[in-house]
Parts: sequence; structure tokens; C-alpha cells
Amino acid sequence: MSFFRDLDHRRQRMVTEQIRGRGITDERVLAAMAAVPRHLFVEEALASQAYEDHPVPIGHGQTLSQPYMVALMSALLEVQPKDRILEIGTGSGYQAAILAAMGAEVFTVERLKPLYQSAKERLPALGFQQIHLRLADGTLGWPEAAPFDKIIVTAGGPAIPVPLVDQLADPGFLVIPVGRERREQRLIRLVKRGGEAKTEDLGAVVFVDLVGAHGW
Repeated sequence: MSFFRDLDHRRQRMVTEQIRGRGITDERVLAAMAAVPRHLFVEEALASQAYEDHPVPIGHGQTLSQPYMVALMSALLEVQPKDRILEIGTGSGYQAAILAAMGAEVFTVERLKPLYQSAKERLPALGFQQIHLRLADGTLGWPEAAPFDKIIVTAGGPAIPVPLVDQLADPGFLVIPVGRERREQRLIRLVKRGGEAKTEDLGAVVFVDLVGAHGW
């Protein structure tokens, strides 16, 4: 089996064992993760690790999240075709690619210039035209493009940034890791409906720090 055929096999096994096998049943999430070549979002030397059950470093103290966590957060957004989704923390661009593969228009913000630049080159090269990128403080959101149907934050902060709640449409979902202690976070889904915002605690998680005016 060639190296690239082996990677394709690992990707399908990732979906079957790590994602579907842990209870993710959203067929659109499963299809997107089966289709998007995760190994192209990490350094070539780490390609063999791309489909393993753990985060993968992407430089600058950042990581590509564990496959299951990408799938879980995507499923929690309940993505619908043509949704406008704001992502805070572009990283490698993989999460944005998954959301785009599910039919969403994605607005993604990254604060680290090297990651922003590499994602800006990588995503169009892979055919993702409905992803808009910005280099900025993600905790401030993207106000001129708001409101957003869904918002996803791929880093953990001490609280949910108020600007993001303000930029969330009604109805809408916001998914974010939150914790008053670094590396001790809870995955929170905020649901805005009928002028009210309610939160759901979905368990313990560990993410890199959300840095910015409304983060650490």
C-alpha cells in the first residue's frame, strides 16, 4: 500500500473508530471528515500522526485539535447549508475546512501571522473558496460581518467574550471552551433564542489559551 493510500485508509478508520464509534451520528460531519485530507493541514513530517487520536502540533505553541473534538464541536453547531459561521482561532485551517465542507460560509480569525498566512495559502489551494480569513484579535469577533448563525472558538478563555455573544444571531449557537484556570476548561454551548441566552456544560476539555482583549 502506498503512503498516500495508507493515509486515505487511516482517515476512513479515524471516522469509523474515533468519531462514529464515540457516538457522533451527524452524517454531514462524518462525510466532511472523511473527505477533507487532514494530513495536508500539518507539516509533512507529521503527516503520519494526522489521523491519530490526539492533537498534533502546528507550531507557535498551537495545535490541530484531536479528530473527535473537531467532530464534536462541529456537531454541536448543528450546521445547516448556507450558515454563516464565525471561527475564532484559524490555526491550520482544518476546522474551517470541515465547516465549509458541510456547506457553511466561514469567517475565521487568527491572531498569529504565520498561521494566518499559511492558512490563507492552504485553503484556496485545496479548493475552499467560501472561507474568509482575517488577522486580528479574535475575542473581538468580526463585527462588520455580523450577525453569525453559529460561532466556534477553538481556544479556551476565562469567560465567553461579550462581543461574540453580541455578534451571534437569534436563534444561534456558540461553542467555546471556558475555564477560570488555564488547562482546566469546560466545553460550553451557548444557545441564543427568543432574546435569551442559555448555556449547556458538555464536559471537561483542554485547549490552548484564548489570547486577546476578552481572553487571557
